[in-house]
Amino acid sequence: MEPRGYRMVISTPQDFVSASALAERQLYTWLESKHYDASALDEGRNDIAPNVTLDRDSSSGRQGAYTRWRMRETPSPEIGTWQSTLTVRRDHRDNADRTWLQVDIEHMPSSTGRTPTRANTPGIAGLLLDSLQARDGLAEVKAKPAFIEPEDVQEVIEELCDEQRRLPIVIASVPYGVDANAWADRTVEHAYRHLPGLAVLYILSPEAQASFNQELEFHPVFGGGIRTYMPGIDPAWKPDAQSHPVMSRRTLEADVRRAARTLAILPQRHALRQPLPAALATLPVQRTRPRQQIHGSDIEKLTGEIKALNALLDEAEQIEAKRSKEVEELNADLDKADRGAYELRGENEELYEQFQVAQRRVRFLQEQLRKAGEYEAAICEPSAPVITYPETFADLLDRLKKLPYLCFTGKEKITRDLDSQSVDNWLRVAWDALLALDHFAEASAKGTAGGDFLSWCKNEESHTYPFPAAKVAMRESDTVARQDKLRRERMLPVPKSVHPDGVVFMQAHLRIGSGNTVAPRLHFYNDGPNTGRVYVGYLGPHLRNTLT
Repeated sequence: MEPRGYRMVISTPQDFVSASALAERQLYTWLESKHYDASALDEGRNDIAPNVTLDRDSSSGRQGAYTRWRMRETPSPEIGTWQSTLTVRRDHRDNADRTWLQVDIEHMPSSTGRTPTRANTPGIAGLLLDSLQARDGLAEVKAKPAFIEPEDVQEVIEELCDEQRRLPIVIASVPYGVDANAWADRTVEHAYRHLPGLAVLYILSPEAQASFNQELEFHPVFGGGIRTYMPGIDPAWKPDAQSHPVMSRRTLEADVRRAARTLAILPQRHALRQPLPAALATLPVQRTRPRQQIHGSDIEKLTGEIKALNALLDEAEQIEAKRSKEVEELNADLDKADRGAYELRGENEELYEQFQVAQRRVRFLQEQLRKAGEYEAAICEPSAPVITYPETFADLLDRLKKLPYLCFTGKEKITRDLDSQSVDNWLRVAWDALLALDHFAEASAKGTAGGDFLSWCKNEESHTYPFPAAKVAMRESDTVARQDKLRRERMLPVPKSVHPDGVVFMQAHLRIGSGNTVAPRLHFYNDGPNTGRVYVGYLGPHLRNTLT
């Protein structure tokens, strides 16, 4: 589920009174920029423009204080309502000496069947970040990115490893030979346009790149790429790098506006999914009742009261419908994650079993070599072809054309788009898969394959270019095969010489990645006995099935 709301949660060392005054001042500035009347805002509901209300509530006591503003804009019944909420909160039970600020923007459609519109970063976020001493753990949160110079590297490493960090840290590198300031203005500023308030923003200066990447051996960023470092990073653990995706320079320059939207997806989803700090989570639900009508007859007053109550009921129904839709989507995501975890467990068990078999075989063969007096052969490194991996999926497609027994018939754009969503090992797994398929296709064309690709991967003949059999599925489920809608997605192109319809049902597929909403797959069709080739009809995000 792509995130649709916007949420910024930051803290400031400023006291509650100062922070509230600054927040209110910036709120007024934002409202005036929208040409709303912000001359006098009282407690309760304020009408600040046609079809625009601003609710304000506040409280103070032994446990702390808060002030909250909620604006509801309803341009038309068809569009629905945009709701913007700004909260300033100080909790005396909070051990840290800080004041919390929260900004939420969400769209509530007028009908339950419509999908909410995606919220962009609001102007109030930048105004607050520019005026407040905003922080997230050890890091300062600014609306504009700051350069990391050599003397800043250790401080940024500490921020990355800070256990109290809530926000992602996004770091852009500068390509070799390119002026850093020009790159920041021309590319990075535009790529970061949706990130203020959602992440801590940096640009890694060329002078600091070597020392930064040396410290983060398994999590580097270079060559004009942008890396999103999520909270909970473990710099010493190589597999952890998969949790911190990189966007390539090629993807950035191909379409910087699209790249900006893609960069914002993960931080935006993270902001909406992670629990709020206790100080904000314990606030009461805001229910502001419209002011009573004080003029007119009793009938007119009663009519006004009924109208106000109906308005409150409409608001409650609208919020309930939106929350119900969110719960439905979250349950779908949870079910998908559970299924993915189950699939990963099975795959890991199979890979572990294969690893153990391989280890026992290696030890047996080494012992046989020692008994035969071949001591050097028992401990030497095996000779194997040196594999240089592609740098991007676009590069992979170019190199795939040079594999003599493979033919790519899918949509290249879908595959290239994986560059903006990829984690580290997808590219390597995909290239290993293609090399293994090419090796298998050659054997299939010569009639020596001895079975399908799954059998090949389990056979010693495949060891020149091995691929885990646990990642191979030679058929789809019966449900997918029977349902026309799902089957049609897997009717993928081949030359007319393979099938007169120009498409075949490519149910054989390889699991390139898991544990991600993209979970890429490679679908292929073996026509080795006839045309002497294997046709790759799809390499991209997981096609729909009964769970998606």
